[in-house]
Amino acid sequence: MVKAFQNLLQTQFSFLKDRPLLVAVSGGLDSMVLTDLCRKSALNIALAHCNFQLRADESDADEVFIKAYAKANNLNCFVTHFDTESHAQTYKQSTQMAARQLRYEWFETLQTQHKFEYVLTAHHADDNLETFLINLSRGTGLDGLTGIPEINGAIIRPMLVFSRDDIHNYAIQEQLQWRDDSSNKSSKYLRNNIRHSIIPLLKKLNPSFSDSFQSTQSHLKDTQLVLEDYMLEIEDRVIESIEEDKIVYNVDKLNALNNSKAYLYQLFKAYNFTDWTKLTALLEAQTGKQIKSSSHRLLKNRSQLILSKLSDSTESAAPIMIEATQQVVSVPGQPFNLTLEVISALEPLSEDVLFLDFESLSFPLKLSNWSDGDYFYPSGMKGKKKLSKYFKDEKLSLIDKENTVVLYSGDAVVWIVNRRADQRFLATQNSPKILKLVIEHNAHS
Repeated sequence: MVKAFQNLLQTQFSFLKDRPLLVAVSGGLDSMVLTDLCRKSALNIALAHCNFQLRADESDADEVFIKAYAKANNLNCFVTHFDTESHAQTYKQSTQMAARQLRYEWFETLQTQHKFEYVLTAHHADDNLETFLINLSRGTGLDGLTGIPEINGAIIRPMLVFSRDDIHNYAIQEQLQWRDDSSNKSSKYLRNNIRHSIIPLLKKLNPSFSDSFQSTQSHLKDTQLVLEDYMLEIEDRVIESIEEDKIVYNVDKLNALNNSKAYLYQLFKAYNFTDWTKLTALLEAQTGKQIKSSSHRLLKNRSQLILSKLSDSTESAAPIMIEATQQVVSVPGQPFNLTLEVISALEPLSEDVLFLDFESLSFPLKLSNWSDGDYFYPSGMKGKKKLSKYFKDEKLSLIDKENTVVLYSGDAVVWIVNRRADQRFLATQNSPKILKLVIEHNAHS
């Protein structure tokens, strides 16, 4: 098994050589075998152990075992304690999900603090089979059937080709020590029921079931790769534009796809959407209708779907006050800054430049989000107009309106920044003092 593991390192995981690595160890059979294989392969490892405090004295004994092993083998060892049940109750998670979240968040912290490049976990072929059956029992798409990824960002799982029997036989042969987790025998966990009842029955019905499963899953992975390549062509067809803060999809082209629901799943699954009925209905919804995932918003805007990230806060940004002597203003959330200069005569008009009559302004000026009821006298037009009516006439989407910044003098609108100024404040040839405002686009915009 050492030779097979080292062949894997050479062919699939050569990037691990000489890199600082963190091995997740529970003290159980799988993680102790992984640690032993890493040591015999001369990998540069340290150990990370989580005490989830779920099995009383047993959890503490696991911790003692890991610390003793690390000391005996001259390995750095990081240990942390979690009040897992309290976390699960607070965030309304299962105990297993809470433990998983806490574990991986801690791994990320260790990586940042101690410069570990990768985290190795001891998932193996039987874990993969159990995950497949769990997902199958709950209902899943192709992603849920292709199994646990060997490489997922900084998380590396180099033992997925080995079965539980392979690992157990190696541990006996090498006379390794490990801790047995009593919770692995508990029937209250779905995974344990599948492990102890379902899989043995499947192997009894078909002695070569494990090999057949791995072959089937390999075909599924190949199919997924073909699908991902095809979806790149679909994206080219239905995406109108990709900007820094949003992606715009053409609704007519989405509707023209056969079985649009299946395509919508492939297009938007990465953005954490789960209610595919509502997402499909969005294609026929009125302008302004939107749905949200945990991280993104999808907005119907006429013949478009606009995808954008959810803001960290739903509250309006704090106003920015601008003094008469200020020269540069950074505008949060906007791809530009404003530069200010007081001049004595009008200069030629140009894009991204605005000239205001200095004497008509009341300082400090205020830069902020717009409010319902605001109105202005649009330059080049007669009379006044509410900002809401102006936005509607300009066919701004909800996202565009939320991102719009307005410059105020007192309570009066001076400028819908980067769109239209109020003609009452524009400089003329007779203005003795002129405020020149220039939009300076950031380099990445």
